[in-house]
Amino acid sequence: MTTTPTLGADWELDFYSRPILEADGRKRWELLITATPAADAKDTPFRFSKRCPSGEVNSLWLSSALEEARQCALDAGWPAPRRLRCWRSSMRTMVQRAATEQDLEMIASRRTYALLDWLQHREQEVYPQEEGFMAGPLAPPPAPIATPAVPLPEEVQGDAWSWASLPADLLRDASDWPTSFSGLLPLPAGLDSDQAVPGLRLFSNSRALAMAGWLGGLEPVRLLVEGRQLVLEAGQDDRWLVSDLDAAAADAIAGDLARSKELGKGLQFIAIQTSPEEQAFAGFWMMRDIATL
Repeated sequence: MTTTPTLGADWELDFYSRPILEADGRKRWELLITATPAADAKDTPFRFSKRCPSGEVNSLWLSSALEEARQCALDAGWPAPRRLRCWRSSMRTMVQRAATEQDLEMIASRRTYALLDWLQHREQEVYPQEEGFMAGPLAPPPAPIATPAVPLPEEVQGDAWSWASLPADLLRDASDWPTSFSGLLPLPAGLDSDQAVPGLRLFSNSRALAMAGWLGGLEPVRLLVEGRQLVLEAGQDDRWLVSDLDAAAADAIAGDLARSKELGKGLQFIAIQTSPEEQAFAGFWMMRDIATL
C-alpha cells in the first residue's frame, strides 16, 4: 500500500566495483543503497541496487541513479532521503558531487551498519552465483594507514567516565528511554538476550546536553583499546583518544570488547548523563565493531 511520505530518511550508500568480470573483461560496478533502519524495525528497509557501465563511473551517472532511487522509494511508499552516508573515502568526492546535484546532505561516515551487513551477504551469497565471479582469494585492498588518535574535542570531554555493560535484551526498549540525542540500531539477528553489551558512560553535570549534541556530530563508529589507550573511531577515518588506561583497565576493557565482537555481533554503546545516578540520557548511541569489506 502506498502512503504519503512525511519524514526524510537516512540512506547508506556504496558505489564501487565488485568481484565479477563482465563480458568486456572489466569489473562490474554497482550502486547499493539501503535506508538506515529504525531501532524497532521488523522488516527489511528500503533497498536499491543498480549496475553501472564501467565507462560511466562518474558523478553524472550516480546523480541520475540517486534520482531514480528516490522515485523508487516514493513509489513504494518509503520516505524520500534527506542524508546520505558514504563510508568509502575513495568515493567521497564523487558521492559528494552527486548528492549536491540532488540537494542531499552527504555525511562521510562508517555508521553504515545495515549497508555493511547487506554487502557482506552479497559477497558471500549473491556474487559467487554470478557468471564471471572471480573465485579464489582476491588481493585485499591496501590497508588504510590509521591516523594517530587525538584527544576528544573539549566540547565532548566530561567530568568523569566509567566502563559498563548492559544485557542485550535491555537495549530492545532503548527507543522508549528518555533521551535527548540518540543513534540507535536494530539488535542483530541471533543475539542472545542476556549477552553483555559493553560501553562507555560519560558524565557532565553542567554540559551533558551540549556534549551529546557534539558527539552525535562526530558520527561514533566503535570503541577499541590500543596499548593503554581507549580510542573512539568516528566519521570516515577520525580517531579520538577517550582516555589513557592503566594495565588492568586496558586488559579488562579489551576483553569485554573482544567478547562482544565474538559473541555479541560487535555491539557497543556510548551513554552521556549528568551523573551516574541519573535515569535519563542526554545522549545514547549504539555502535558495532564489524568488518568493512
